[in-house]
Amino acid sequence: MATYSNLSVSVFIFAAFLYVAHVLRRPTSKVPGPWYSKWTGIVLQYHWLRGQRTYYIHSLHQRYGPTVRLSPNEIGLASIHDVKTVYHLRETYVKSSFYTDVTVSSQPNMFNTPNVQYNRRLRRLLGGPMSDSAIRGVEPIVVELATLAIQRMGEEISRRGAVDVLKWWTSMATDVIGTLTFGESFRTLEQGKPSAYTRDLAQVGPVAGLRATFPSLIPLTDYIPIPFLKAARDATHRIMQYSRESIQRYQNLLDSDSSRAQHTFFSNVFKAADDDKLTSDEVCAAALTYIVAGTDTTANSLTYLTWSVCRNPKMKARLLDELQSLPQDYSDSHLRKLPFLNHLIDETLRLYSAAPASLPRVVPSNGAELGTYWVPGGTVVSAQPYTMHRDPIVFPRPEEFNPERWETVTPDMKSHFMPFGRAGRICIGMHLAYMELRHGAAKFFLEFPNATISSKEGMSDEEMTPEIFFLLGPKGHRCLIESEGRL
Repeated sequence: MATYSNLSVSVFIFAAFLYVAHVLRRPTSKVPGPWYSKWTGIVLQYHWLRGQRTYYIHSLHQRYGPTVRLSPNEIGLASIHDVKTVYHLRETYVKSSFYTDVTVSSQPNMFNTPNVQYNRRLRRLLGGPMSDSAIRGVEPIVVELATLAIQRMGEEISRRGAVDVLKWWTSMATDVIGTLTFGESFRTLEQGKPSAYTRDLAQVGPVAGLRATFPSLIPLTDYIPIPFLKAARDATHRIMQYSRESIQRYQNLLDSDSSRAQHTFFSNVFKAADDDKLTSDEVCAAALTYIVAGTDTTANSLTYLTWSVCRNPKMKARLLDELQSLPQDYSDSHLRKLPFLNHLIDETLRLYSAAPASLPRVVPSNGAELGTYWVPGGTVVSAQPYTMHRDPIVFPRPEEFNPERWETVTPDMKSHFMPFGRAGRICIGMHLAYMELRHGAAKFFLEFPNATISSKEGMSDEEMTPEIFFLLGPKGHRCLIESEGRL
């Protein structure tokens, strides 16, 4: 018996020795990083669940440098040379399974597919109507909904003494994407209060954290009652239903007013479905991509821009001086020519990027040299805009909101600036986002030139601390602004 016991201990020790030797011989073990990241990714997952992964990775780069081991099979990159290599138009570094894990639908779509050719096919269908030149044709709709948002804000200030700009910017962005994509607004500005739809959209970030951390467990909630995972799955199902309902509204529009429906972002997608080039599931996934990507991103950026200007009187005075030079019937072509307004937008996108988290890619099968390290094929590598936007050499005093830094743009500033991603996967909605940001900011400060941050109802700057899952948003989920008198 003793002999058998001694043999078992010896086998265990030998197996442990082999495992330790295997781990220490892995090429990723030679990359600098916390000692535990050689053995497990559980610490990274812990920070993911808390909405702190982005901050955690940034702190590792500050400690270990531009190439850092995040887990046994994931490396973080912050060297612009490596970023250009990984995020290249050729897309030899394909998207990792992370994107499928965090998305609401497992159906391949433009956001989550690792298939380069499939992505390019979808971009051809979806990208044309959202090009810079095409977007100019939908400006009247953006103006109409931005004007309505400002009107509703004024009503709330009169009634409440302050306005939650996050709520109204979210409503505006939701209605813009609904109208331009499906031909009919979601009418959230008219309703004036959170709906089940907007509440579920607000949970996209936390749900993504759960899906990424427990991708294999969430499907089991149909059979095993795990409350916090079941809540994530239920929210997923409801968001999918919103996508189907949006498609049905578009179909109704086609049936009743085909000429109007032909001029939406979604017309090419429906035509592809009619021609059997896309399945109904693919159409649903495309609709979902539009809904999620076109709402919180723009709303959160507008919220942080508004908040940043309202807490700096000199900055606001300079913006107002520039805005007051606009003609009464100004258009986006006028707004594009306002230097300080556009510097404010760029600085907001730098410091408060809507999607500042890691963008994981997979190293090609033949491996690659990144930094000064050999990285085997199949390893996940990623850079995050959050860190690229805080390189102190490129952006001195990186944590300072300073729009004046954009008065002299260097080549390094351009190459490090990636609020909409990079290369072949850059966000197709960026031109619409810029238009909404320009009109939203201009209309707000022309209407509320005396706007200041509010302390009503316990509102504080602490609530504006960014919470980052995949997307960024204020952890207090609100932003109260006051304004005494209007222009």
